[in-house]
Amino acid sequence: MSEGAQGASTTDERVLPRDRAFFGHPMGLFTLFNTELWERFSYYGMRAILLFYLTDTAANGGLGLPEATGEAVVAVYGAAVYLLSVLGGWLADRFIGGRRSVLYGGIVIAAGHVALAVPNPRFSFLGIVLVALGTGLLKPNVSSMVGELYHRDDPRRDSGFSIYYMGINIGSLLAPLLVGLARDWGGYHAGFAVAAVGMGISLVVFVMGRRLLGGAGDVPPNPMTVADRAGAVRIVLAVVVGVLLAVALAWVVGGGFTVSTWIDALSYLAFAAPIATFWVMFRSPKVSEHEKQRLRAYIPLFVAAMLFWMIFEQASSTLSSFAKNRTDLTVGGFTISPEFYQTVNPASIVLLAPVFAWIWTKLDDRPPTAVKFALGLTFAALSFVFLAGMSAVFEGEKAPWWVLVVVYVIQTVGELCLSPVGLAATTLLAPRAFRGQAMALWFLATSAGNAITAQLVQATQDVGDTAYFGWIGIVALAVAGGMFAIAPWVTRHIKAGAESASEAALQH
Repeated sequence: MSEGAQGASTTDERVLPRDRAFFGHPMGLFTLFNTELWERFSYYGMRAILLFYLTDTAANGGLGLPEATGEAVVAVYGAAVYLLSVLGGWLADRFIGGRRSVLYGGIVIAAGHVALAVPNPRFSFLGIVLVALGTGLLKPNVSSMVGELYHRDDPRRDSGFSIYYMGINIGSLLAPLLVGLARDWGGYHAGFAVAAVGMGISLVVFVMGRRLLGGAGDVPPNPMTVADRAGAVRIVLAVVVGVLLAVALAWVVGGGFTVSTWIDALSYLAFAAPIATFWVMFRSPKVSEHEKQRLRAYIPLFVAAMLFWMIFEQASSTLSSFAKNRTDLTVGGFTISPEFYQTVNPASIVLLAPVFAWIWTKLDDRPPTAVKFALGLTFAALSFVFLAGMSAVFEGEKAPWWVLVVVYVIQTVGELCLSPVGLAATTLLAPRAFRGQAMALWFLATSAGNAITAQLVQATQDVGDTAYFGWIGIVALAVAGGMFAIAPWVTRHIKAGAESASEAALQH
């Protein structure tokens, strides 16, 4: 569950209170660690039961949507979260600063979870929208504030982010277990209420710990000036026009306004956003020909990341359906809930991350970035090939409980190959004039990946699990093979994009 990025701002002109009080780190890290732990608790707790709620019968307290529609809703919800994170980062950078963005986002998220806890379908969809909006405001800015706790040359910086990421994984590990227990005890809305409590704790910790942050996130790093207003208005108008066109296209294609109309509209936006971003970068007079060469090398990395996250993010959609419908949930005489499988990835991260850190150290951080991307996509593809094989072996009966555990562990290995180097590669290869938008570009890979899933599950409603997972795995393996083939070319361009000889040497 590797998320976030190291912020670029520093504490050059600020003095942090209790600078070594939290395991040798600023006490502000304690505030952000717990803020993100409980926010991720609420997010992954809600996500763990969302598909089951959408597709369960009304008699059982669900909304009774068709399974494919429910899976598409969950996938496009993920696409919206990452798409809105781009807007959240922009608002924080130009207008309100990271701290206010996190605060306002947290309030909106909490309101969304409360709405989901109300047993009324209208409140449910309102809650999903609010959680997506709030997460878009909060998600890109907490990690940026962590970066502001350290000078760029502070040797504690990397270990500080390691502690922070541990909070993410603790929250995502506990959430499905506790929310699942609440659902078993009091139904879906009780589970959403537990997620709301988690977000409430996050807000309390953040507000009470503000004084420990030393002003981190208080000031927008690139505030809007009078000269910038015309450009900002054009951006807003372009976004509004884009949204209207996407909705209109989805309405024409679908022949009316249904749930699928909104799924398709959000998918179109998620596809269009990275295309528009690359187009703007290539067309910008601020981007030199040398930078355009580096940017071309990033395109295959972006495609590999998009396909990786397309597979990985199906944990909350198709893999949740497989857990519920195709898996024997009996383990040693005990029955586990399908939500249990949402804990396998964060648990695997906690166990395997130190192992991978040791491996990369022993290998002197080899192989190069492009090969790590190819490896990450390969493992993700193999997880689906394996699941397709197990689906065929156990056709007509339920697969053993351990099948999905193996799938998630394989995906986690892929995540540890690709995710830690993803933003670093994005930042390195992005043109200097767009370096501050690197996190947005990285988020768009996940958004587009979720959008692909939303379209796939609707288009393959009559396709069996073996064919569905098998063909996705085979196509992803083919792309991974292509990525291995062009890795030397990408590596040469990454070296060319380095700003120092030592930075270039990291690619070996």
